[in-house]
Amino acid sequence: MQKRKLGKSNLEVSALGFGCMGMSFGLSPTTLTRQEQIAVIRAAYDQGVTLFDTAEGYGPFTNEDLVGEAVAPFRDKIVLASKFGFEIRDGQIVGLNSRPEHIKQVADASLKRLRTDRMDLYYQHRVDPNVPIEEVAGAVKDLIAAGKVKHFGLSEASAKTLRRAHAVQPVSVLQTEYSLWTRDPENGILQAVEELGIGFVPWSPLGQGYLTGKVADTTTFAATDLRSTFPRFTPEAMKSNREFLKLISRVAERKGASLAQIALAWLLAQKPWIVPIPGTRGVERLKENLGAINVQLDSTDLKDIDEALVRAPIKQPRLSEAHMGFIDR
Repeated sequence: MQKRKLGKSNLEVSALGFGCMGMSFGLSPTTLTRQEQIAVIRAAYDQGVTLFDTAEGYGPFTNEDLVGEAVAPFRDKIVLASKFGFEIRDGQIVGLNSRPEHIKQVADASLKRLRTDRMDLYYQHRVDPNVPIEEVAGAVKDLIAAGKVKHFGLSEASAKTLRRAHAVQPVSVLQTEYSLWTRDPENGILQAVEELGIGFVPWSPLGQGYLTGKVADTTTFAATDLRSTFPRFTPEAMKSNREFLKLISRVAERKGASLAQIALAWLLAQKPWIVPIPGTRGVERLKENLGAINVQLDSTDLKDIDEALVRAPIKQPRLSEAHMGFIDR
């Protein structure tokens, strides 16, 4: 497995990480047993993955507990990332909460669930407009001083917010959705993180599965599946966006790769400090994703991919209005 450094933080990880969310949150209920889920996560480590991503909000709480048990045998050989920033009551996310005292309380709870004494990377999951980002950065700075956190991260933060936080406590990593069909970070975010020496971790690098080509236009999603609320996953939108996938398929055929591998290889080709975190519930799909490391896209491939987006513009925004309400802009 190739290694990459996330910006200037000296935080070195595998070129592809593993997003653990889907094991217990955001998708249709899994049919896997807990031990089968653990086996998939451990298989990722066996294949060379060293960045594992979770959050208190995934479940809530259950994903951290699962990941903590799964990575326990090799805890000191990986980078373990989690997130804070939500108000959770009776097992439900009811809003944002990044008050400093709350951050410190939930950090201790996350450490307990993760069965560890420190988080290598601790993200603010979403920017809280009611708490100055300087106070958030200050709270994480205290956690770093206490040895409970090693690196500070932000998720879906604007360039302005990123700069303000970075001035108080250096931000090591920014995590934001970025993929073949979601190019928002190219409008200022990537430029800001490069200037500040911050690593970038794209979430949903496979477009919630759509970019693999394995989601049929007629697919329906359970109420627990976030895609049931996302505009791009209506039957009409999926059918309209199929033309984009057809154009990308030509590149995949030329390279002898799957659509998923092209999507991941494209992200890896953008910058050397970008580390995507695809998730999966299956070992075979895991191996397919990691195979993207061996797919080299040349200038012609990259040009064809960019032209595909021009020829077949993506229909519908990436998130519902409710979810966009949590995005810092």
